[in-house]
Amino acid sequence: MALAAGGFSPLLQVRQALAADLVSQQLRTTGLSTTVQDRILQMFKEESGVGSVSGTPMTYPDAQTKILSGSGDFDCWEIIGERLKAVIATNNVTPIAVSDIPNWSAIRDTFTQPDPKWPREAQIVGQIWTDESETQLYMVPAVYNYDSIGYNPEVLSPEEADTWTAIFDKKWKGRSGLNVDPLIAFGQAIMALNTLGELEAKNPGNPTAEEIDTAADFLISKKKEGQFRALWGDFGELVNLMASGEMVVCDAWQPAVMAVKAQGKPARYAVPKEGYRGWAIGPCLLANSSNKDAVIAYANFWLSGPPAITVTEQGYYSPSTKIKETMDPDKYAFWYEGQPWKGAAERGIKEGDLRDGGSLKERAGQVAYWHQWPDEYDHLIQRWDEFLNA
Repeated sequence: MALAAGGFSPLLQVRQALAADLVSQQLRTTGLSTTVQDRILQMFKEESGVGSVSGTPMTYPDAQTKILSGSGDFDCWEIIGERLKAVIATNNVTPIAVSDIPNWSAIRDTFTQPDPKWPREAQIVGQIWTDESETQLYMVPAVYNYDSIGYNPEVLSPEEADTWTAIFDKKWKGRSGLNVDPLIAFGQAIMALNTLGELEAKNPGNPTAEEIDTAADFLISKKKEGQFRALWGDFGELVNLMASGEMVVCDAWQPAVMAVKAQGKPARYAVPKEGYRGWAIGPCLLANSSNKDAVIAYANFWLSGPPAITVTEQGYYSPSTKIKETMDPDKYAFWYEGQPWKGAAERGIKEGDLRDGGSLKERAGQVAYWHQWPDEYDHLIQRWDEFLNA
C-alpha cells in the first residue's frame, strides 16, 4: 500500500510508540457505518500488522445496550462523544494516554480548547478527557461534523429549508424524515419549538424535564398527523429515501446528501438559522478488552492521512490537521476552506461548485449546540418510547 504524501507512515509511528507485537493482537470494533468501513479497516490492518481486524456496524442505542450488558464481543466502540457518559458511569471504558497517540500532536483546537460561549461540559472538549489536565482520553476523536437538514431543492427553497422547523412543517406532511436516535430527535424538536415561540430552551442538547415533555408532546402529535415518511437510522436507508423523492426534507448527514447528488438526484444541505448540531465520533477502549495495543494503534491511525482523506471526501471533517499535508490541495480547499471545486466532476461535484455551508471555520462558527448526555436521560427515553408507540 502506498504511503501518504510526504512519506508519512502510520505504521512507523505506531511501532515506535508501542512495544507490543501487534501481530498477536486482534481488533474487534463496532459503531456506525460512518467510521466502521471495510476499506478503512483493511488499510489499518495492512499498515499496522494487527493479526485480525473486524468491524460490526451497529446503531448507538443497540451498541450501548450490548456493551453495557457486559458483552465481550468487542475491543473498541467507535462512540459518539455524548454517549461516553454511559460507559464511564458503568466502568466499561479504559482511558488512553495522550502519550500513546503520536498523531495527537496535530489535533485541532476544538478538542483541546473550550469555546467560551458554552460551559466546558456542554462541548466535545468536556466529554473526551478524564479531567482538565488533558493527559488521558476516554475517546480519541476520529471524525466530526456539524449536522443540518437535507432537502430536495426542486421542492423546497433555501428559505424554506434553512430552519429546523422545516422537518415539522405541515407542508411536507408524509414527506419528512426524522432520525431514530432520541438524543438527536429531541434536540432538533426543541430548536424548532424555540423558533416557533413555544419554548425558550437555552441548551437543546441538555433539556429540562419540562422541555422534554413539551418536545415529546410535539413529536407525538406530528407522528399521529402523519408528518414523517420514515424514522431512519441507516445511511443507506436515508440515501434511498432522499434519492427516490419519498423524503424531501429531513435531518441528514452531509455525506448522505453528497451520495444522493452523486446519483444525479437533486439534494442540498441547509444552513439552519438556529445553528448546526456538533458531534464527534472516535474509538474508545472497552475495559474488558485484552487487545489494548491494537485499539490504541487504531485510534492513532485515525489521526493519520489515509482515513482522514477517506472520510473527508464523504463530507466529514478530520480532527487532525495532518489532512492538509496529505490531501490534494484543490480538494482540501473545497472541503475545508470553502473554495470552488476545481477539475473533473467527482461524486456529483462539478467545476465551480461550493460545499454547502462554506468553510470549516464558517460552519464551526454557527453551531447551536454539541451533542450531550442529558441530565434527564431516563425521562427523555421514557417519553421517546411513548413517541415510538404512538
